[in-house]
Amino acid sequence: MAGIVQKSFDSADETRPFEDGKGRLDLVNGERGAVGRAVFEPGWQWSKHVKPIAGTDSCMASHVGYIVSGRMKVVMDDGETVEFGAGDFMEVKPGHDAWVLGDEPCMALDWVGFVDYAQPSGS
Repeated sequence: MAGIVQKSFDSADETRPFEDGKGRLDLVNGERGAVGRAVFEPGWQWSKHVKPIAGTDSCMASHVGYIVSGRMKVVMDDGETVEFGAGDFMEVKPGHDAWVLGDEPCMALDWVGFVDYAQPSGS
């Protein structure tokens, strides 16, 4: 592999749309794995727009990432709750629901949990 690699999320290696046109996940693949950029549109909620794709009761991805813009609320299966906004680092374990807060899309970068995100379970 070359000493320097440049890729753009605007011409991602893979794009996965969410249900009802409520956003998408763009993936770029590198030597050390994939990095994802998700755009969650206002009104997006994991349990409505990704659960039908994933086929699990809650999001089972582990996320380590950064919120670029917008706001999102995450509620763990045990009831723990946090709100993330632009500029926030996030680390979220499996077993949660999440939704966009407000009228602005939420854009997030994730270098751990988006590899298998928004795919049928077992894929």
